[in-house]
Amino acid sequence: MTGPLSSLKILDFSTLLPGPFASLLLADLGAEVLRVEAPDRPDLVRLLPPHADGVSASHAYLNRNKRSLALDLKRPEAREVVTRLLQTHDILLEQFRPGVMARLGLDYDTLKALNPRLIYVSISGYGQTGPYRQRAGHDINYLALAGLASYTGRAADGPLPLGMQVADLAGGSLHGVIGLLAAVIQRQHTGEGQQVDVSMTDCAVSLHAMAGAGYLAAGVEPQPEGLALNGGSFYDYYRTRDGRWFAVGSLEPPFMRALCQVLDLPGLERQGLVADPAVQQDLKRQLAERFEREDFDHWCRRFAEADACVEPVLTLAEALQHPQLQARGVVTDVPWETGGVQRQLACPLRFSTGLPAPRHPGATLGAHTEAVLQECGYGEAEIAALRDAGAIR
Repeated sequence: MTGPLSSLKILDFSTLLPGPFASLLLADLGAEVLRVEAPDRPDLVRLLPPHADGVSASHAYLNRNKRSLALDLKRPEAREVVTRLLQTHDILLEQFRPGVMARLGLDYDTLKALNPRLIYVSISGYGQTGPYRQRAGHDINYLALAGLASYTGRAADGPLPLGMQVADLAGGSLHGVIGLLAAVIQRQHTGEGQQVDVSMTDCAVSLHAMAGAGYLAAGVEPQPEGLALNGGSFYDYYRTRDGRWFAVGSLEPPFMRALCQVLDLPGLERQGLVADPAVQQDLKRQLAERFEREDFDHWCRRFAEADACVEPVLTLAEALQHPQLQARGVVTDVPWETGGVQRQLACPLRFSTGLPAPRHPGATLGAHTEAVLQECGYGEAEIAALRDAGAIR
């Protein structure tokens, strides 16, 4: 079994999270991904705790199914290696600030002259153009500048630091994969590659979706707890007597009736459709009082058979043990090359023809350097010369 993307061969120059998560998805779908890593500046994710089997668990997951080539791009001999690789790898993924690849002689205009079919995906915080293109940033900064943080959180307490990297993953990673695959499809028709410019901030702006549409078309500025889906209505989280939480999303009348039936609050279902903020706050108060009368387990039993769009807020450990997620196979065993397995999150996509089984966790730095060079036609003497020159490790 090869996977739907088995025809793609990708050079991955990215580090940390956005690029590696994008290439993880591609590798899980069968693409051949070769990480090009600096020998003297390892990806910081390699050092990120916690460690399992002596390896960063995050690195082992994010770099599953990929090979590693340790190459010092500051050396002219290393750039010659990239030139040879471009004869067989016609997709490149990079995540440097704009201008870095140009200083290395590996910018899109230079490389497309060597391979006009090259698809060159650049993921960065603010994109390849604009006054912020050279500015440093992290996920929290992109969400702030994109305006998303302004109405995420409680009115009294301000924005919340989210536990997941929304701009990195939904912005950089997923949009990067979409752009890459769109360019592949266009190349099938035109025979030509192109550069795909992915700004994590731009992509975060697109996540405003309905709130953004409301502002642009009607001038309605979203506020914390001012929308139906950000705490401005009963669509919210409710604490139980023992300090756990439930998520209530019973927006439609049938679900609202089921909610009120389980909570024994007859007559309240009509309030769910009333847009008046005062009515919504009164409804939230009554729901909160009822949830706090019983423990988490009690409400789990009561809502287990109720079709009410109400679910318990689970810990990660509880979520991975949930019957629905277990039935979907969201966890997989990835074999170590030396024996044994590591449990990891599985590829979330399902294909009727199946996907190839995971081959190995993230490789050690430069684990495949010699094999890759041999595949490019380098002989033993040439490889030794590259090593002596400090171009490889």
